[in-house]
Amino acid sequence: MWSELSLSRLGTAFLLSAAISVLAWRAKALSQSGAIAAFFVGGVVFGVGGWSGAAVLLTFFLSSSLLSRAFARHKEELGQFVLKGTERDAAQVLANGGFSTLCVLLGLQFPMFSGWFLAFCGGLAAANADTWATELGALSPQPPRLLSTGQIVPRGTSGGVTPLGLLASLLGAALVGAVAAWFASERLLTFGAVSVGGVVGSLFDSWLGAGWQAVYRCSRCEKETEQHPRHACGEQTYRVRGWKWLDNDGVNFACTVLGGIVAAGLGLLR
Repeated sequence: MWSELSLSRLGTAFLLSAAISVLAWRAKALSQSGAIAAFFVGGVVFGVGGWSGAAVLLTFFLSSSLLSRAFARHKEELGQFVLKGTERDAAQVLANGGFSTLCVLLGLQFPMFSGWFLAFCGGLAAANADTWATELGALSPQPPRLLSTGQIVPRGTSGGVTPLGLLASLLGAALVGAVAAWFASERLLTFGAVSVGGVVGSLFDSWLGAGWQAVYRCSRCEKETEQHPRHACGEQTYRVRGWKWLDNDGVNFACTVLGGIVAAGLGLLR
């Protein structure tokens, strides 16, 4: 699925990526570090992946950014728990798009493997599914429950899921799957593999968030949070559960890796 690589194509790709990154930075969809990371990710994907890679990447970035901006107020209400706001920094860009960028580069180096495009799309479908679930799930009238235990938890808690959030996850993955299928010869297979990979990756994200991601507690407010070493109120936080080295960015990256693997694996079953 990848285009023939040339210096002119690569140069044009990085110019386009630079323009989009600057616009996203000025629109406050990306922080300064996020814009720099997006410039490199976009340049590689646009230059090597061609129109198919660009379309899938932009579908994820635009849809997820628009949702984040549309429901920024809800995220502010959860601000005492969540670590980051609507501006994606470099760590978030690489957590969501790093694996798919690696798939593009590996596809250039090892073209004999036919699953790179599905792995690329599955990773971004998982990232999109997770973002849609987070943004739209916050609107659910029902309180979230931990995926691992079913326990009711406060809104914004890592690993908490709602019926609306699960539906949003499916829709987010299906959107990326539909765009990927448009560029594939086997459209139904591509749509199914990418969509399933995206949903599985998103569920894995929730499972890791529920049981393994580091969660802290504010020593003043006595509220759980992802923020460390200090809470939004300025007080120090201490870890109450999870692995201290596994933060939200690590969970997101793992989500994209599994989404890509599942999508590629389903494609190989044909």
